[in-house]
Amino acid sequence: MYERSSVGELAEQLRRELDRYSPGGKLPSSRALVERFRVSPVTVSRALAQLAAEGLVVTRPGAGAFRARPRTGTAPAGDTSWQEVALSADGAADLVPRTVDAAGVTVSLAAPPPGVIEFNGGYLHPSLQPERAMAAALSRAGRRPGAWGRPPMEGLPELREWFARGIGGSVTAAEVLVAAGGQAALTTALRALAPPGAPVLVESPTYPGMLAIARAAGLRPVPVPVDADGVRPDLLADAFRATGARVLVCQPLFQNPTGAVLAPARRGEVLGIARRAGAFVVEDDFVRRLVHEDAGELPRPLAADDPDGVVVHVGSLTKATSPSFRVSALAARGPVLERLRAIQVVDSFFVPRPLQEAALELVGSPAWPRHLRSISAELRARREAMTTALRLTLPELALPHVPSGGYHLWLRLPDGTDETALAAAALRAGVALTPGRPYFSAEPPAGHLRLSFAAVAGTGEITEGVRRLRAACDEVLRPPETLRHAAPEL
Repeated sequence: MYERSSVGELAEQLRRELDRYSPGGKLPSSRALVERFRVSPVTVSRALAQLAAEGLVVTRPGAGAFRARPRTGTAPAGDTSWQEVALSADGAADLVPRTVDAAGVTVSLAAPPPGVIEFNGGYLHPSLQPERAMAAALSRAGRRPGAWGRPPMEGLPELREWFARGIGGSVTAAEVLVAAGGQAALTTALRALAPPGAPVLVESPTYPGMLAIARAAGLRPVPVPVDADGVRPDLLADAFRATGARVLVCQPLFQNPTGAVLAPARRGEVLGIARRAGAFVVEDDFVRRLVHEDAGELPRPLAADDPDGVVVHVGSLTKATSPSFRVSALAARGPVLERLRAIQVVDSFFVPRPLQEAALELVGSPAWPRHLRSISAELRARREAMTTALRLTLPELALPHVPSGGYHLWLRLPDGTDETALAAAALRAGVALTPGRPYFSAEPPAGHLRLSFAAVAGTGEITEGVRRLRAACDEVLRPPETLRHAAPEL
């Protein structure tokens, strides 16, 4: 297994040395590079591939790598100003204009600059990912007979069966579609259930990626507040009556960002309210496999207690594995299943069969339960390290709920705090965090921060990140007069 940093370092070293060779000149052999830089052949191959992708090197099978010849001439720049008119006219007649704003999503996808602690990440740190198990599963999957052929459009039967067993209740494999990750499944669900211009009820606060999906589809997100026990049924019923909405999107387990779990007494009430409104509940069960060691028994998915087809269930393997392991389930019963299937087929045909085969190999291997136990213990340790550091170092940041699952904490800022200024100060101090504003579809009640403890290297980095955040808070939270008149330390 090659190291990502080694690939980048070797590519940079070779890039600096290219001037030694004339255009078309041959670079040292792979064997020579392995011996000189003391790296693996895979690292050399990856580094040369990176330079080839940049147009700096040309590789010829059996001959080696050569410095690329410079391109002759530069094409004149085109005039794309016409697009301003075309794009502004697009959807001008829509009841709810479609807006594609990826800012709330990219904040958890973009890698921070070197040396910056990643409290804004949405995925497991590479040290927590089951890289060896995934590599072994992919290798075994690639050797399966027919592994590179066309899969069933709904997904491999064995994988659909595995997802159905995980949901529980009376859900069957025939009611499951395999999708390309949770984001794709949510997109399919919203497109299937709500026409452009329609309202869709969302938890407040909620996952910014879902708000982006809704707005890109021309839907109107309507917030329903969440408290420590999940979405509030009284306000949910009011929202259905006031808007005529036919869809609620919710995360009943370890809600993003609050970490709330829908209380047992509310589960049936939420389903009943939706059923009486003639509405669907899209259940985003995104972190069921990121339960902490001390969580106790988890409640079943809402779909397991829904015989009437109210719930459209979304579950994914991605959060517990790798951001590139995009395999998820979309489960529903009744006529809506065919609509979901049709939209998914039109959009993407099917999830690549090698990835589905690899998913089957992974979840069927002894390494899978070991991995889940390992991250369960590690996430608990990281959560405790972060909560302890915050309470000792930043007591002015309120932490109303400590979840026993998921990968982040949701903090309330002191009244009047400028989230944007604090995020900028934190980045200057060397820590990336996520402001709370993108999690609200309407005006937020206060300033918030979401801090992830899964994307960092370990508990030491968590402690150091909170220390840096203390410096940023001192810069933003203390009034300027206090800073000017503070007595010098002796």
